[in-house]
Amino acid sequence: MRRVDIPTVPASEITPEAVYLNRRRLVAALAATPLASLAGCARADPEPPAPPADAAAPVAPGEEAFRTTEEQTRYEDATAYNNFYEFGTGKDDPAKYAHRLRTSPWNVEIAGHAETTGVVALEDLLKPLAVQERIYRLRCVEGWSMVIPWSGVPLGELLARFKPTAQAKYVAFTTLADPEQMPGLRYRSIRWPYVEGLRIDEAMHPLTLLATGMYGRELAKQNGAPLRLIVPWKYGFKSIKSIVKIEFVENMPPTSWNELQPSEYGFFSNVNPDVDHPRWSQKTERRLAGSGSRVFADRIPTRPFNGYAEQVASLYAGMDLRKWF
Repeated sequence: MRRVDIPTVPASEITPEAVYLNRRRLVAALAATPLASLAGCARADPEPPAPPADAAAPVAPGEEAFRTTEEQTRYEDATAYNNFYEFGTGKDDPAKYAHRLRTSPWNVEIAGHAETTGVVALEDLLKPLAVQERIYRLRCVEGWSMVIPWSGVPLGELLARFKPTAQAKYVAFTTLADPEQMPGLRYRSIRWPYVEGLRIDEAMHPLTLLATGMYGRELAKQNGAPLRLIVPWKYGFKSIKSIVKIEFVENMPPTSWNELQPSEYGFFSNVNPDVDHPRWSQKTERRLAGSGSRVFADRIPTRPFNGYAEQVASLYAGMDLRKWF
């Protein structure tokens, strides 16, 4: 594949915005331990309705949307209690095995409906964008949540540099799939590689971040180094890790857990306390925070859009969020 020289766009011109083989094994794992990296939605229509033309524009987030005074999850817990199924299904498997991941050199393929496509080295992909520091809540679908300080670049600013065309309605993402580095790939729990997607207005929203670091350090390998997605108003499984491909597509792209459990995990996957998972309630969450190791605080109410409704609810105007969950 050819390398590509990315055009430099002045900041003033940038718009910020499983064929699985052992089903019973995976279902047993799901019953034993909730998952944070799941996705899918049952849909009767081929595509959801687009927001009405007169829908209100998303509210530009103020500084408070990028930060929170809520107690942060300890670094030791955020890097030891997580999901990255390419390294195993246990919560501690990523921390045990992700040291095998080689994060340099790292290339990302840009493909699809854009004026500029090709293979880009990570360092070229990120420059000249300014790294931003953000403290986001991350709500996992199984009912626990964290507060993590991330660093990275706004996804919308990066995507704008490739000049997506009018055909680009969605953005699809692909994770690295290398059995040599990722022992979890030997278990065909999902169809590898792991894939995810966003509607393009979600991808371009100023809150959406391509994270390269956390807690003032480089992004930990078990947390998706060297490049992962953070969409704070969606359940954590939308935050695809170790990204190697970004593609502009016209139709809703497949997502890994949508193929596996379409009745349980939606494409949109917006945090919604009124739409329960078939096997547990989403009305409350357990915050992983505190001075002790892996201390879960008492349950707290789950907020619509994870507390970011003011900034993003208008993206879904006119949609039935029980159907398009």
